[in-house]
Order: sequence, then C-alpha cells, then structure tokens
Amino acid sequence: MFDRRSILTRGALGAAGLAFAPRMAFARAATPKRFVFIIQRGAADGLGVIGAVGDPAFAGIRGDLAADVASGTKLDTTFMLHPAMTNAAGLYGKGQALFAHAIASPYRDRSHFDGQNVLETGGSRAYQVRDGWLNRLLGVLPADQARAIAVAATVPMALRGSREIASYAPSSLPQASDDLLQRVSMLYQGDAQLHGLWSEALATRSLTSDLSADDGRNAAATGALAAKLLAPDSGARIAMIETGGWDTHTGQRGRLAAQLKGLDAMVGALQAGLGPLWADTMVLVATEFGRTVAVNGTGGTDHGTGTAAMLFGGGVKGGRVLADWPGLSTAALYEARDIRPTAQLDAFIGGALSSHFGVDPARVMAAVFPTSAKVVATEGLLWV
Repeated sequence: MFDRRSILTRGALGAAGLAFAPRMAFARAATPKRFVFIIQRGAADGLGVIGAVGDPAFAGIRGDLAADVASGTKLDTTFMLHPAMTNAAGLYGKGQALFAHAIASPYRDRSHFDGQNVLETGGSRAYQVRDGWLNRLLGVLPADQARAIAVAATVPMALRGSREIASYAPSSLPQASDDLLQRVSMLYQGDAQLHGLWSEALATRSLTSDLSADDGRNAAATGALAAKLLAPDSGARIAMIETGGWDTHTGQRGRLAAQLKGLDAMVGALQAGLGPLWADTMVLVATEFGRTVAVNGTGGTDHGTGTAAMLFGGGVKGGRVLADWPGLSTAALYEARDIRPTAQLDAFIGGALSSHFGVDPARVMAAVFPTSAKVVATEGLLWV
C-alpha cells in the first residue's frame, strides 16, 4: 500500500537520470528571512568566474581562458567578473554581491562525490557526518509546526537529517500519464500545503532543465519558481537549488559562459520575483572544489582545490572581493597546480548564516559545521 509520500518518493526516483537538471528543495522555518543555497555540482572554475587579471602570472598560465574575463566587469585592481554575469555585476555595483576567492571546504582530494558530500554535510572528510547542514540549520532557527518540504528528484544531502523532508520531482512529471497526475492531484486536494506546491509543479514542470538550456531562460524560470514559493508569508524560507554542468574538462570557454549566463539569470529572477523581500534574502553560491589553474590539452581544466564562492542579497555587505590572494606563480600553487586555499568555506558560510538569521556565530558553527566548531565564523559579511 502506498501513501502519498511514498508515491512522491517513487516518482522522484524515476527522475534520477536527470543528473544535471536544476532541482529545488525547500524547508519551512518560522523566520521572516529567506535563504537560498545554489550548489554548483561538478567543481566550478572560480578563476574562470572571477579572473585574477591583476596577478602577473594570470594571462600566461590561463592561455586562451584569460580572454574569458577580458571584457567582464572590473571588481577591483586584481579581479574581473565574467561578462556573462550581468545581473551579478549590477548587484555588485549596488553593494549587494560579495565574492570570496581562494576559498575551499576542508576537502583536499579530487572526487566529485566525496567533495560534494563534505560540502553538503559540513564535515571535515567525506561520509564523516550523516546528515546535512541545511537540515541542522533548521534546528537553530525558530521552529513552527509546519513540516519541511522538498521539491527535488531526491532530497539533497544538505537537507537530509532528523527533520522530516518529503519530496517530489517536477522534472519527472512529463513521463507520468495524465491519469496519474489527476489522481495525485485528487490526493492533495485536502492538503493546503502540498496541494499548493503540487499545483506549482504542474504549472511549471516543463521549465526545469539544464542550466544553460534555452539560452538561460529555463534557469531564469527555475529562479522565478523558487521566488514564488519563498515569497508567501506561509511559504518556505529555505531553498536549495541544485545545478550541474560545471565539470569543464573540455571546451571550457563556451560551456562556462553558458553556465554562468544561466546562473546569472537564475539569481536575477530570484531578485525580481522576491521584490521587496530581497532585502531579507541571502543567496549563497558554492561548489565542491575548484579546478586547475593551467589549461589542459582540450581547452578545459581539471579538478582542483581553491575556488570562489558568492553571496547575493539586500543585506549583503557587498561590492568587494574577499581574498587573501596567494598568487598564481608555480611556487604559490597548491600541489603545483591549484589555487592555494587561504579561506575556509565553513567559516564563510557560518558567518553568513549567523549574521543573516541573527544567531550567535559559535552556536551556528557548532550546529552546522560540528567538526569545524572551533573555527571562527567570518565576520562582517552583512550589514547588521
């Protein structure tokens, strides 16, 4: 016998093959603040997103990839933003975008799966922690009686934990028959919370696909849908959007530009959709690790270490790049090929969360990054 939750879960599993489709997960909490975590699965090239044009070694070691940022937005005397990120550049100009460079999680190897596990669980090594930091974050926020909700093919690791998360996958719906959709809709008629989300999924199920698909318009639609689900007073407060396609081993120039255009459209749609609520919204963009500094033989880059992370939002103390820049000379690189990390992603996320939700930084670090609890959260990321 299947109850409605198991039907949703089984339907979600059918979409597991859509590994690179943007997917969303949501959770409720009694707070006026909105928080969105956009994960870049595949190890995004931080140096391709924010080029260190002021570093004497940059142009020589990046070769053709150096041209990617040549026409971008100048952020300061060292860094330029990729030209595909026009919305991000606008937010940076308004002081609502903050970038951190030469940053990394505690993970120091080169496996996507292990690196994503560390990023999503908040542990110091892969599979050390069994639940996700977004789930644990719910425990330090004001609680209400609403159950947590996920809208995703599977509940992302970051949202798994003791707090119940139900899930379904709008991207799997085109494979379902009209009769099945109608019957599931009838099941939800008496549930105001799930019926509303199900209706949204039915209305927009054709919108979610690859981040770069349809010239970024699908990514924008995903951001707009997330904003609609976050905006209501009774709606979700925490969202996670999974994006793929960042593993650029070959032909990086065109692929990265398309990915960044989609990401930029997603952030722009979130801002537009949330309207005045943008003042109480923070968007974190992070990836499991970076990529090699030098270009490989196929016009791409390979798995690396240090990378870039981004914060967007009305309260973000932006318009700057946080970086204790290690340099790009061979001697300065990590293992002679990667950006050497000089900042801890755990501390960056912990500092952002504590400021955004008004919770003691030490409490946030202990709950969200238990193995890094003694790490001091980064201060001064938001206007508070």
